[in-house]
Amino acid sequence: MSHPIVTTTEGAVRGRASGGAHVFLGIPYAAPPTGLIRFTAPMTHQPWQGIRDATRPGPTAPQPHRGGFGPLDMSPYFGPGWVDGADYLTVNVWAPPDARNCPVMVFVHGGGFVAGSARSPLYDGTAFVRDGVVLVTLEYRLGIAGFLDLPDAPANRGLLDIVAALGWVHRNIEAFGGNPGNVTLFGQSAGATLVSGVLATPDSSGLFHRAIVQSGNGSGALSQEQAARVTHAAAAALGIAPTATDFAGVPEERLIEILPELAGLDLRTSTRFDPLLGLSPFGLVLDRQPTEAVAAGAGAVPLLIGTNTHEANLYLAPQGHLATTTAEDVHALAAQVSPDPAGQVAAYRARHPGASWGELRSAIMGDALFGAGSDRLAEAHAAHGPTYTYEFAWPSTAVEGRLGAAHTVELPFVFDRADLPELHGPRGLLGPSESPAALAARMHGAWVRFARTGDPGWDPAQPHRFTAPDQPGTP
Repeated sequence: MSHPIVTTTEGAVRGRASGGAHVFLGIPYAAPPTGLIRFTAPMTHQPWQGIRDATRPGPTAPQPHRGGFGPLDMSPYFGPGWVDGADYLTVNVWAPPDARNCPVMVFVHGGGFVAGSARSPLYDGTAFVRDGVVLVTLEYRLGIAGFLDLPDAPANRGLLDIVAALGWVHRNIEAFGGNPGNVTLFGQSAGATLVSGVLATPDSSGLFHRAIVQSGNGSGALSQEQAARVTHAAAAALGIAPTATDFAGVPEERLIEILPELAGLDLRTSTRFDPLLGLSPFGLVLDRQPTEAVAAGAGAVPLLIGTNTHEANLYLAPQGHLATTTAEDVHALAAQVSPDPAGQVAAYRARHPGASWGELRSAIMGDALFGAGSDRLAEAHAAHGPTYTYEFAWPSTAVEGRLGAAHTVELPFVFDRADLPELHGPRGLLGPSESPAALAARMHGAWVRFARTGDPGWDPAQPHRFTAPDQPGTP
């Protein structure tokens, strides 16, 4: 059948057969977030009559265009940017033909809470289908609509979207051949931090049964005080009151236009550092960190969590900062993340005695953004459920060999998409050299095994290191 048809709780959808998979694109899981609904909890989508076409990608969340990091082309990661259309709270489903009772994986994309989409070519689900998994990817509200904290609106609306999408999966995935009793939620970067938030959300209980956190931060939520600074800055930029009622009257285009005015806000307070170091003004807004909720017993499902060896190289190497960083730069960064900057620098210097100032800066930044929060979440979770950790250490040869195992480099291996032409060449994320197919097979295989059994294939007491066959530490 070239155009498979599946009936969901809202109506029938027609997909397409492609690459050995049945693919359904742009299926709504919630009502279009327009007007004031942009700032409410996700609402039920109205049923439709007849058969809805699900053969083409749907619209994406309003967002600024992001593609290049200096000479590095990141468009395969961010996707096409804003593809206009009101009905963008949707899921995409890749399913094996004639599937029954397959494990289900639900992916949450990254992009700093302001960009990205499930339409990225990286997130094609063909390899998961090949291995007997039903893959679901989703769109969620970003930026002001998704994460600006407002007194007359529910907080963390982008997170609520993800919970709503999981509810859709619970109700409908069996019709696509998936097992609603075996759902793995996984995400990367901001998407991984959101997975941490879902772990801590009581309303998500029973909607997923395993979780994977790739380069996220379980301690990265903003406080009310920090979030209020962003809210008041956004309202001032628009000349409106800081309420959902006023923001609802502002066109999407204008909400995107003011985002550069919110970049670089000083969010440090007397008790909190900025968890995103100025890279994004948005994030989860919580009274307690996801790590604290998990330590108290929330989200006690099997967890796979890890980071990349050179996470922060993405923010330094393409811009030339690895080579130009000075001691003053490193001490200034340490002051952003530690009450004892001199002690912080000394401790990192002791751990990395031969590192350049740029490499030291990258190590401190990577731990502040991802490493420390992931370690804390893993430690908190281990007291309540199986916890597997990993380190991705394969160094990309991009940016004249300087990118290394930077943030996002693991994604092509998880999705077994490392052979995508747009990831290679002088501007590609994986660099001009050939990427190791065996590493993609191992990493993708571990994710599939974890989704199927709750065990990725190594001892939870021993972190697993993903490297190329000729690198030290390869198992």
